[in-house]
Amino acid sequence: MAFVIVAICIVLLVILLTWGKMNAFLAFLLVSMIGGAWLGLPLPRIPVALQKGIGDTVGGLLSILALGAMLGKLVAESGAARQIAQVLVGLFGPKHVQWALMVAGFIIGIPLYYGVGFVLMVPLIFSVIYRYQLPAVATGLPALAALSVTHGFLPPHPSPVALVGAFGADMGKTLLYGLAVAIPAIVIAGPLFAVFLRRIPAGESALFRASESGPADAPMPGKAASFFTALLPVLLLMSGAAAQHFFPGVSWLQFAADPAIVMLFCIFTATVTLGTMQGRDMTAIMRICGDAVKDIAPVLLVIAGSGALKQVLTETGVSERIAGAMQLWPVPPLVLGWMMAAIIRACVGSATIAGLTAAGMLAPLVKAGLVDPNLMVLSVGAGSLMFSHVNDAGFWMFREYFSLSIKSTLLSWSVMETLVGVAGLAGVLILHSIL
Repeated sequence: MAFVIVAICIVLLVILLTWGKMNAFLAFLLVSMIGGAWLGLPLPRIPVALQKGIGDTVGGLLSILALGAMLGKLVAESGAARQIAQVLVGLFGPKHVQWALMVAGFIIGIPLYYGVGFVLMVPLIFSVIYRYQLPAVATGLPALAALSVTHGFLPPHPSPVALVGAFGADMGKTLLYGLAVAIPAIVIAGPLFAVFLRRIPAGESALFRASESGPADAPMPGKAASFFTALLPVLLLMSGAAAQHFFPGVSWLQFAADPAIVMLFCIFTATVTLGTMQGRDMTAIMRICGDAVKDIAPVLLVIAGSGALKQVLTETGVSERIAGAMQLWPVPPLVLGWMMAAIIRACVGSATIAGLTAAGMLAPLVKAGLVDPNLMVLSVGAGSLMFSHVNDAGFWMFREYFSLSIKSTLLSWSVMETLVGVAGLAGVLILHSIL
């Protein structure tokens, strides 16, 4: 019955958003309340679950999204984005620039949390799109596919690290196997799939389109300043992660490596390198930052709504009930782990929750020696990325940033995530047959 109720809630949400033309935040709240009551969550706990879901989801993303939007707006307004785009296109050519963005997304995605990498990549993607009039979805999706794969497959991301611990796997082997599985999955779900997305219409995204504001004689930032400012968050976060690995427990390093602190420092740096050094005064710079915050507000509300629905489904115990029922299915352990994570992901919307819930149910099989724990980490990770749709924050981030319809988002983003999950399972099974 839990399957049926969750499916009806998802269908209701889609109807409210498409046919009913309801505001996404309001639709999420309404469906969350209906779903929570129907699944047996006591009525007094429903508002608490809504608030916790909103707080947990937005609380971890608010500062990063807002500061990332400010940095992206400064990169666009200053002309730094055009400089970066010109260099990338010069290396790969306009027809193959999505391969450059894919490589950049993979490199950036290895050390960074998914939300941080997403916010850092979007300004770069749109700088290329606007400068060379390229199809938005086909150009940007390969980079985001790379981010998604690193998030689900590769340590040091939270879900793979937690799965390594749950299954008693070896971190080094998991990373090595993960790279072997991840690269083909990215190529399939990224540039190869993007060939079929060139005609998907994307609306205007004002957030990263440069305007003609600022002094008419303001010089364009140089290539070095442009790349340095745009990549500074990545360099600092990578350095912080490495420093914490070699010097664990140092409090000031933990503070300095926090993504919000890093982004704040990068905003101050961009204020100088892309602002005052280019002839803009502080009033103009702060106006750009203020405009970025206004542009990001609708995205935050949609993400908050998806967090409310996810929390309600989590507190009702739907994921545990689904996993418990699937334990009795007569399928090979690696396929069972993938299926369990995939179905929980489709119902709950969180890759991390899907992976960790499946791990709790599968741990006895792994500890009994029935399957390679390193491959089980990757199989569950691949399943946890399957079919991102309306109950996933990533789905809404992609839709809002690229100004797509729900149908177009399903045909692009959701299919891409499904390809990643299927290709990941295929890669795991191939490794299993070889090892």
